[in-house]
Amino acid sequence: MTKTARAPRQSAKVVQLRKGTTLEMVRLACPDATQATRISESFGLPVLDSDGIRDLHERLIETATSLSEGLGERAMQIHLQRIVGAYVGSAHGAGQFYSRAVTEARDATAKAANDARDEDLDGPVGFDGAAQRKREFAADMALQSHALRMAAEGAIAAYEQVVGEHWKPFERPIENPGNAVDRKAAALQMEALG
Repeated sequence: MTKTARAPRQSAKVVQLRKGTTLEMVRLACPDATQATRISESFGLPVLDSDGIRDLHERLIETATSLSEGLGERAMQIHLQRIVGAYVGSAHGAGQFYSRAVTEARDATAKAANDARDEDLDGPVGFDGAAQRKREFAADMALQSHALRMAAEGAIAAYEQVVGEHWKPFERPIENPGNAVDRKAAALQMEALG
Protein backbone atom coordinates (compact mmCIF):
# COMPACT_ATOMS: atom_id res chain seq x y z
CA MET A 1 0.00 0.00 0.00
CA THR A 2 1.13 3.47 -0.68
CA LYS A 3 0.64 6.35 1.65
CA THR A 4 -0.60 9.58 0.25
CA ALA A 5 1.35 12.59 1.27
CA ARG A 6 -0.60 14.99 3.37
CA ALA A 7 0.34 18.48 4.22
CA PRO A 8 1.07 18.84 7.90
CA ARG A 9 -1.95 20.26 9.63
CA GLN A 10 -1.53 23.37 11.65
CA SER A 11 -3.07 23.01 15.05
CA ALA A 12 -5.03 25.99 16.19
CA LYS A 13 -4.25 27.11 19.69
CA VAL A 14 -7.43 27.32 21.71
CA VAL A 15 -7.24 29.68 24.63
CA GLN A 16 -9.80 28.90 27.29
CA LEU A 17 -11.12 31.81 29.27
CA ARG A 18 -12.05 31.76 32.93
CA LYS A 19 -15.52 33.26 32.91
CA GLY A 20 -16.11 36.21 35.18
CA THR A 21 -19.18 36.76 37.29
CA THR A 22 -21.85 38.75 35.47
CA LEU A 23 -24.64 40.95 36.77
CA GLU A 24 -27.13 38.39 35.42
CA MET A 25 -25.57 35.74 37.66
CA VAL A 26 -25.95 38.08 40.63
CA ARG A 27 -29.58 38.78 39.77
CA LEU A 28 -30.31 35.04 39.62
CA ALA A 29 -28.69 34.40 43.00
CA CYS A 30 -29.83 37.43 45.03
CA PRO A 31 -33.36 38.51 45.91
CA ASP A 32 -34.84 41.52 44.14
CA ALA A 33 -36.41 44.48 45.98
CA THR A 34 -39.89 42.95 46.04
CA GLN A 35 -38.71 39.66 47.50
CA ALA A 36 -36.43 41.42 50.02
CA THR A 37 -39.36 43.54 51.22
CA ARG A 38 -41.57 40.46 51.55
CA ILE A 39 -38.86 38.67 53.55
CA SER A 40 -38.36 41.73 55.79
CA GLU A 41 -42.06 41.94 56.54
CA SER A 42 -42.43 38.17 57.11
CA PHE A 43 -39.53 37.97 59.56
CA GLY A 44 -39.90 41.37 61.24
CA LEU A 45 -36.63 42.65 59.81
CA PRO A 46 -35.92 46.20 58.67
CA VAL A 47 -37.04 47.03 55.13
CA LEU A 48 -33.99 48.04 53.10
CA ASP A 49 -33.87 51.19 51.01
CA SER A 50 -32.82 49.38 47.83
CA ASP A 51 -32.79 52.47 45.64
CA GLY A 52 -30.85 54.41 48.27
CA ILE A 53 -28.15 51.71 48.45
CA ARG A 54 -27.89 51.63 44.67
CA ASP A 55 -27.73 55.42 44.32
CA LEU A 56 -25.14 55.81 47.08
CA HIS A 57 -22.83 53.27 45.47
CA GLU A 58 -23.32 54.87 42.09
CA ARG A 59 -22.17 58.20 43.52
CA LEU A 60 -19.33 56.52 45.43
CA ILE A 61 -17.76 55.09 42.28
CA GLU A 62 -18.24 58.37 40.45
CA THR A 63 -15.75 59.89 42.92
CA ALA A 64 -13.09 58.00 40.97
CA THR A 65 -13.31 60.76 38.38
CA SER A 66 -11.11 62.79 40.76
CA LEU A 67 -8.31 60.45 39.65
CA SER A 68 -8.68 61.49 36.03
CA GLU A 69 -5.73 63.89 36.23
CA GLY A 70 -3.39 61.15 37.40
CA LEU A 71 -4.78 58.29 35.34
CA GLY A 72 -5.12 57.94 31.63
CA GLU A 73 -8.40 56.84 30.09
CA ARG A 74 -7.39 53.17 29.84
CA ALA A 75 -5.91 53.12 33.35
CA MET A 76 -9.17 54.59 34.69
CA GLN A 77 -11.15 51.90 32.88
CA ILE A 78 -8.96 49.13 34.34
CA HIS A 79 -9.18 50.64 37.83
CA LEU A 80 -12.97 50.88 37.72
CA GLN A 81 -13.20 47.41 36.14
CA ARG A 82 -11.47 45.97 39.20
CA ILE A 83 -13.62 47.89 41.67
CA VAL A 84 -16.89 46.94 39.98
CA GLY A 85 -15.70 43.34 39.63
CA ALA A 86 -15.15 43.20 43.39
CA TYR A 87 -18.68 44.45 44.05
CA VAL A 88 -20.19 41.96 41.62
CA GLY A 89 -18.10 39.07 42.97
CA SER A 90 -19.07 39.89 46.55
CA ALA A 91 -22.76 40.05 45.69
CA HIS A 92 -22.58 36.75 43.80
CA GLY A 93 -20.82 35.01 46.69
CA ALA A 94 -23.46 36.31 49.11
CA GLY A 95 -26.20 35.14 46.76
CA GLN A 96 -24.75 31.64 46.60
CA PHE A 97 -24.48 31.55 50.39
CA TYR A 98 -28.09 32.72 50.64
CA SER A 99 -29.18 29.91 48.29
CA ARG A 100 -27.47 27.32 50.48
CA ALA A 101 -29.08 28.81 53.60
CA VAL A 102 -32.52 28.58 51.96
CA THR A 103 -31.89 24.94 51.05
CA GLU A 104 -30.90 24.11 54.62
CA ALA A 105 -33.95 25.96 55.97
CA ARG A 106 -36.25 24.05 53.60
CA ASP A 107 -34.71 20.73 54.59
CA ALA A 108 -35.00 21.50 58.31
CA THR A 109 -38.58 22.70 57.92
CA ALA A 110 -39.55 19.58 55.98
CA LYS A 111 -37.99 17.36 58.66
CA ALA A 112 -39.74 19.30 61.43
CA ALA A 113 -43.09 18.74 59.71
CA ASN A 114 -42.71 14.98 60.17
CA ASP A 115 -44.40 14.14 63.49
CA ALA A 116 -42.52 10.84 63.80
CA ARG A 117 -39.09 12.49 64.22
CA ASP A 118 -38.40 13.46 67.82
CA GLU A 119 -34.97 14.94 67.13
CA ASP A 120 -36.45 17.67 64.90
CA LEU A 121 -39.09 18.91 67.33
CA ASP A 122 -39.02 22.49 68.50
CA GLY A 123 -37.03 23.33 71.58
CA PRO A 124 -38.46 24.05 75.01
CA VAL A 125 -40.97 26.86 75.40
CA GLY A 126 -39.29 30.20 74.82
CA PHE A 127 -36.57 28.78 72.58
CA ASP A 128 -36.68 28.49 68.82
CA GLY A 129 -36.29 25.13 67.17
CA ALA A 130 -33.52 24.37 64.69
CA ALA A 131 -35.81 24.85 61.69
CA GLN A 132 -36.88 28.31 62.89
CA ARG A 133 -33.26 29.36 63.46
CA LYS A 134 -32.35 28.21 59.94
CA ARG A 135 -35.27 30.14 58.43
CA GLU A 136 -34.25 33.28 60.31
CA PHE A 137 -30.63 32.85 59.22
CA ALA A 138 -31.75 32.47 55.59
CA ALA A 139 -33.81 35.67 55.92
CA ASP A 140 -30.75 37.55 57.24
CA MET A 141 -28.69 36.23 54.32
CA ALA A 142 -31.41 37.30 51.91
CA LEU A 143 -31.19 40.91 53.07
CA GLN A 144 -27.39 40.87 53.01
CA SER A 145 -27.24 39.48 49.49
CA HIS A 146 -29.91 41.92 48.32
CA ALA A 147 -27.98 44.89 49.75
CA LEU A 148 -24.81 43.69 47.99
CA ARG A 149 -26.75 43.23 44.76
CA MET A 150 -27.94 46.84 44.94
CA ALA A 151 -24.38 48.02 45.64
CA ALA A 152 -23.13 46.09 42.59
CA GLU A 153 -25.88 47.52 40.38
CA GLY A 154 -24.96 51.04 41.53
CA ALA A 155 -21.27 50.43 40.84
CA ILE A 156 -22.06 49.14 37.35
CA ALA A 157 -24.23 52.17 36.59
CA ALA A 158 -21.40 54.47 37.69
CA TYR A 159 -18.90 52.55 35.58
CA GLU A 160 -21.08 53.03 32.53
CA GLN A 161 -21.36 56.76 33.21
CA VAL A 162 -17.64 57.29 33.84
CA VAL A 163 -16.22 54.98 31.15
CA GLY A 164 -19.00 55.37 28.62
CA GLU A 165 -19.49 51.69 27.84
CA HIS A 166 -21.25 48.71 29.39
CA TRP A 167 -19.40 46.86 32.13
CA LYS A 168 -18.49 43.28 31.43
CA PRO A 169 -16.46 40.99 33.67
CA PHE A 170 -12.78 40.50 33.01
CA GLU A 171 -12.12 37.05 31.57
CA ARG A 172 -8.69 35.73 32.36
CA PRO A 173 -7.05 33.09 30.16
CA ILE A 174 -6.69 29.77 31.95
CA GLU A 175 -3.05 28.88 32.15
CA ASN A 176 -2.29 25.17 31.98
CA PRO A 177 1.42 24.91 31.27
CA GLY A 178 1.32 21.27 32.33
CA ASN A 179 -0.99 20.33 29.46
CA ALA A 180 1.41 21.62 26.82
CA VAL A 181 4.30 19.69 28.35
CA ASP A 182 2.18 16.53 28.64
CA ARG A 183 1.18 16.74 24.98
CA LYS A 184 4.76 17.26 23.86
CA ALA A 185 5.92 14.33 25.97
CA ALA A 186 3.16 12.12 24.58
CA ALA A 187 4.06 13.10 21.02
CA LEU A 188 7.75 12.27 21.62
CA GLN A 189 6.81 8.95 23.18
CA MET A 190 4.53 8.04 20.27
CA GLU A 191 7.24 9.05 17.83
CA ALA A 192 9.70 6.78 19.62
CA LEU A 193 7.23 3.91 19.43
CA GLY A 194 7.15 4.28 15.67
